[in-house]
Order: sequence, then structure tokens, then C-alpha cells
Amino acid sequence: MPFDLEAEVRDLAARRDITEAVHRYMRGLDRLDPALQRSAFHDDAQIDAGIFVGDAGEFVGFCQDFLGAMDASHHLLGQVRIEIDGSNTGPIKTARGECYFQAWHGIRDPAGNPRDLFIAGRYVDDYACKNGEWRIVRRKLITDWVKDDPADHGFFAANPTTNRAGRRGEDFSDTRVWAR
Repeated sequence: MPFDLEAEVRDLAARRDITEAVHRYMRGLDRLDPALQRSAFHDDAQIDAGIFVGDAGEFVGFCQDFLGAMDASHHLLGQVRIEIDGSNTGPIKTARGECYFQAWHGIRDPAGNPRDLFIAGRYVDDYACKNGEWRIVRRKLITDWVKDDPADHGFFAANPTTNRAGRRGEDFSDTRVWAR
């Protein structure tokens, strides 16, 4: 079979756009940016996160409220495996994938003491390209392991000039206010 440059470019562009949707989702979680998180999903997307099952709009609201009640969060993507459907001949292209993640959550115990909650797992996704945009149409969150420990903020107390993460548009990566 001869090499088809156009097909390769379409495949690479689809993978890039799907990966970008996954990145928007993760960044929207940590920055508490509901519009950014929502932009990862098509309007008819369905999500099953175990503790929540429903549509994308409801899910984004759930995530923003759930994470907004925490001190902070940090979601990290691992390998992202994407399979483009080779039979994509109609107006809607499809793909599926699996994305590994690890997430840290700064929470408090009932007495108000800080805790580090780590959750690791995978997002098992179906994607679709509608109107030229690849986004998530189905997502199931699989939890592989959880670790909950007392937090140690001694480093931050000893190093008060450490650049810390911000939320709701206050992160340095959003403001880019450079010190002189």
C-alpha cells in the first residue's frame, strides 16, 4: 500500500485536536475555569465518574463545586492512547482513547487539618469530530488507586517566596504578571 501523506496529516491533526481537548479539560479542573473545562465536551456528551453520572453541563458544574470546596488541586496526565476509527467516511468522525491521570487534592479533615488526597486512574473516552471540532462524547472515569495522608506544608512555611498555584483566573499562567 503506498504512503498517503494526506491521510497521515489528517490522522495527526485529529490526534492533536483530541489531545488538546483532553488538556483543556484538565486545565479547567485545576484553574476552576468552567468554560475551559466545558469546551472539552460536545453538547450531548455523557460522563460516568462513579460519584457522578450525567451530561457534560451538569458534570462541569459538579466538578467546579466539588474542587472549588478544596484548598487546591493538581491533575497530571500520563500516557494518552488514541485510536482513530478507520471507517470514518460519514460527516461525523469518531475515535476512542484512554488517558492515565494522577490527581492531588488539598482537602481538610473534619477538624480542619490539611490532608493530601491522591487519586490515580484512567479516563476511557469516545471522541467525535462535529463541525470540524474533536471533543469528548463519552467518558468513564476508572479509579485505580487512592491515597489519603496528613499534609505537610512545612516547605511552604520555610519558603514563603515559593510561587504558588492560583485559581479562578489568578494563576500566574493566566495573568503573566512578571516581577521586575
